[in-house]
Amino acid sequence: MKLIKSTYALLLLIAIGNVANAQSKPSADTTIKYLDKLVLSKDSADKQILRSKLASLSAAKTEKSVLTAANYYYKIGDTKQSEKLYKELPTRFPLGTQARGEASKGFYELKTAAEAEAAYKAWIKKFPPENYENKEVPDRLDYDYVRSMIANKFAAEKNVAKANAYAKMLEVDFWKGNAYSGLTTAFYKNGDLANAEMYAKMAMDNAFSYLDGKKGNENYAKFSASGYPGLTSTYANILFERKKFTEALKYSEMAYQKSTTLNPQLNYRYAQILMGLNRNQEAYDKLEEVVKAGKANPKMAEDFKNLYITVKGSDAGFDAYASAIRKSYLEALSKKLTKDMVKEPAAGFTLTDLDGKQVSLADYKGKIVILDFWATWCGPCKASFPAMQMAVNKYKDDSNVKFLFIHTWENVANPTEDAKAFIAGAKYNFEVLMDIKDAQTKKNKVVSSYNVAGIPAKFVIDGNGDVRFKLTGFDGSNEAAVDELTMMIDIAKAKS
Repeated sequence: MKLIKSTYALLLLIAIGNVANAQSKPSADTTIKYLDKLVLSKDSADKQILRSKLASLSAAKTEKSVLTAANYYYKIGDTKQSEKLYKELPTRFPLGTQARGEASKGFYELKTAAEAEAAYKAWIKKFPPENYENKEVPDRLDYDYVRSMIANKFAAEKNVAKANAYAKMLEVDFWKGNAYSGLTTAFYKNGDLANAEMYAKMAMDNAFSYLDGKKGNENYAKFSASGYPGLTSTYANILFERKKFTEALKYSEMAYQKSTTLNPQLNYRYAQILMGLNRNQEAYDKLEEVVKAGKANPKMAEDFKNLYITVKGSDAGFDAYASAIRKSYLEALSKKLTKDMVKEPAAGFTLTDLDGKQVSLADYKGKIVILDFWATWCGPCKASFPAMQMAVNKYKDDSNVKFLFIHTWENVANPTEDAKAFIAGAKYNFEVLMDIKDAQTKKNKVVSSYNVAGIPAKFVIDGNGDVRFKLTGFDGSNEAAVDELTMMIDIAKAKS
């Protein structure tokens, strides 16, 4: 899936799994099953048969066969041959799906909706939908990506009629929730809360239609259903801003019930809605969950104290209560981290920083080193950076603690300049190292040596050179992230 060339297709299909295979005809399934069998076989003869079969598919006269070969070369680790085939596809099949995707890439960089619409019309004239199969999800997704992008541009320009027209062109049902969510954001940003509300509801309703297997249990259906809590929360947020408190409460409750883990922002909005309805005890209860989990930001903490005063009648006993909560949270965190602690030799590396200076992990022998693997295209990575800046600031005078931010899995031609521009623009005080893809293996060596499956990924290394803690992802709470990292550093110091 990593080799699909459309950026939008890459992000979506990584999330939903191999949708194409899920909807293929039996004949295609037979070939796939046969290749899968050969891939799994440990028989050397089967390996030779597989190579022969892939070579035959590579030379085929249909794009689909060559695509299959490219994907299976990647599966068996021959990334060089896989990328060679992908690079050849637009030339070998100038009206094929890869050429179609390549031709639409530049659309996303166009500034105005009019420019995007003109490009779309020329593109669809060259690659009319009726000339392509409509058997697999990607066959129509390419068109929906572009239509959604144009709709968003028109929404941003407050051209409601055009935005609606392109939204109505969307074909792939499971993806409509994602597209409608984009329109929600576009209308919200330009202050059109009425249309933001309408599209937020459409996005939520689309996701709801896939819940509990109502439209099957394929990966794409699960992908749609997974967005329901977040989309419902978004809808509730807009209703709240429009002061529709009773209706907002209904959907906030639904989002709360469907959420499988504590979501601080969801709880906070739920509490705000309850406060708007003067149901302060219930609001207090919802916000208390966030405070007890150590995930309350300063504004949440302030509102929690105000609710305490409202519910209890005064601030008497609040400081003692808050201290007890804090103590209990830290004790629970300590137990969790002690359980999660590992001891694995940290892989050594030498990388170049943004100014061209070489930096090695060995340079920091005896120190606590925090590695943060990230990329400029990674939303959760960037969302975690305010917390990481707080942590960097906290330890700026501690010479025994070092933070290294390792940029990896680049998707632009000049990753160093890309990373440098982002860090400078955001004014982060980070030491950034570049883990750039190896020209021969096509792999980012350092991130691979740490067996990272997803980013952001953080590692805390003790003074003996052992990895003690591993973290993946970011849950959105800066204060909790700093608490957790602080305790990890303290434990790593004790073990050094």
